[in-house]
Amino acid sequence: MDNAVNKEDIKIKQEIVKSLLKKKNAILLAHNYQRDEIQEIADFQGDSLELSIKANKTGAEIIVFCGVKFMAESAAIMNPDKTVILPNENAGCPMVDMITAKDIINLKKAHPGAPVVAYVNTSAECKAVSDICCTSANAVKIVNSLRSEKVIMVPDKNLGSYVQRFTDKEVISWPGYCPPHKMTTPEDVKVLKDKYPGAVFVAHPESTPPTIDAADHVSSTSGMYKFVRESKAKYFIIGTERGIMYRMFKENPDKIFIPSNKRLVCPNMKKTHLDDIIGSLENMDNIIKIPESVRINARKSIENMLAL
Repeated sequence: MDNAVNKEDIKIKQEIVKSLLKKKNAILLAHNYQRDEIQEIADFQGDSLELSIKANKTGAEIIVFCGVKFMAESAAIMNPDKTVILPNENAGCPMVDMITAKDIINLKKAHPGAPVVAYVNTSAECKAVSDICCTSANAVKIVNSLRSEKVIMVPDKNLGSYVQRFTDKEVISWPGYCPPHKMTTPEDVKVLKDKYPGAVFVAHPESTPPTIDAADHVSSTSGMYKFVRESKAKYFIIGTERGIMYRMFKENPDKIFIPSNKRLVCPNMKKTHLDDIIGSLENMDNIIKIPESVRINARKSIENMLAL
């Protein structure tokens, strides 16, 4: 009975959100790791940069970004004429907090001439003092496109290590990491492969090197959707935040998806609830504001990436 009541409560709140979005000429963006009930009613779903670019092509005046702060910042950087709301102001990213703009400036001084490639999982301030951005999907391409033989990558050491496998350049990585992606181990994968013979392990580039070694396929979240859709395998061990499986199940009802580690949940991604969306739209609070000088320089780093 409680479950039935909860489902009805969710449906009521979803309808309230839809009504508010229409009333405010707003658009709802949901990252792949968001709660199922939020992904279900989102206008667009995807990875952070993909969503920011899609929002730029709509007539909506307000962007409600269900993700974490750096993602909403990216939307604000790319859409200066729109109001960007982060429904839960406490939804941050531990990896983003592992580096500051000052750290990047010091790295530049320590390695003169080496361009800084900032993962989109960085603050607006960090993007503003970097040379070019990258995503987990295009990181290898971005690094190989640069003329310098030495490249600084921030803030994810695991993404840097992954890129190093595919380039002759020297990759200098900042020692940041994603706590959830650090959880999956090769031992976890072996146990699941023994339990599900023939299962394909799909890992994210933010995973640790030993876990990458154990993977059958490595790609960004968007790449994972494409891979499992096109693969003929039936069982997939998914090495990224469990929220991604909502859409995987929906698009591939005949396939089985197993989380690589039951604890592979990003607590920050799960902080946003329907109540937060309702409250932020009703009160028009939790608006992302970026100083114009920071926004302009951060946008340059993103546009340098998009130019490639």
